[in-house]
Amino acid sequence: MLRVAIPNKGSLAEDSIAVLKEAGYRQRTDSRDLVLIDVDNQVEFYYLRPRDIALYVGSGELEAGITGRDLLIDSEAAAIETLAMGFGGSTFRFAAPTGKNWKISDISGKRIASAYPGLVNAHLKSLGLSATVVRLDGAVESSVRLGVADLIADVVSTGNTLRQAGLEIFGDPILVSEAILITRESEKSNPSLQILLRRLQGVVTARQYVLVDYDVPKSKSEAACAITPGLESPTISPLQNQDWVAVRAMVLRKDTNRVMDELWEVGARGILVTDIHACRL
Repeated sequence: MLRVAIPNKGSLAEDSIAVLKEAGYRQRTDSRDLVLIDVDNQVEFYYLRPRDIALYVGSGELEAGITGRDLLIDSEAAAIETLAMGFGGSTFRFAAPTGKNWKISDISGKRIASAYPGLVNAHLKSLGLSATVVRLDGAVESSVRLGVADLIADVVSTGNTLRQAGLEIFGDPILVSEAILITRESEKSNPSLQILLRRLQGVVTARQYVLVDYDVPKSKSEAACAITPGLESPTISPLQNQDWVAVRAMVLRKDTNRVMDELWEVGARGILVTDIHACRL
């Protein structure tokens, strides 16, 4: 059986379970369950701390897992990212006391508080900078005021918490993270893993795209298809009125209304948008 790790709690867990259900896999109904065996799909799911998942996959105890990109990098485990899942997004930034006009070069020789020392050290190495990373498990915003660190590296959303602590963001993001499917290089050709990967990719793609159908005059079809090129090519079908054709194409969900406006402008009518529940591309 394929052994797969799933986050055991939090929003990452909820979204992971939702995606796996959409992909046709059984999931636990009791949050106290640590293991679930999906006999029909020949998969064992293990519910673990998100921070530990990369270690279990990297060591070979499990073949795959869903965790955060930040946690994979921070773990320094021998696992690789195989699929971005499209949820659980976060951004890591440097923040320091306000009013000092900090630059990235100012980090050199300073103390940086973070709950992700592996991630921060890897970023510092890429920048060619040397600094001391102080590991804290939480509430890193208070570390500067308490004298534990000179600046911090942490997840940033609105920045309100940082401002309340007298800190301001500076420099480019350290990392833009999201939930990812991870495995080991040696497992990439595993047939069972390939099935899991195709199913999850189908759900991720289905969430990103919608299906657009519309009728358009033949004389305007080239302009309309330029607006909806699809993934490879739109499907064009004849209508009873020989001067018109029906067109079907996949369109990014976020572009739906803009695309409908543009199609209307070139003469398309009967424009319909349909959700995609699953696909294989």
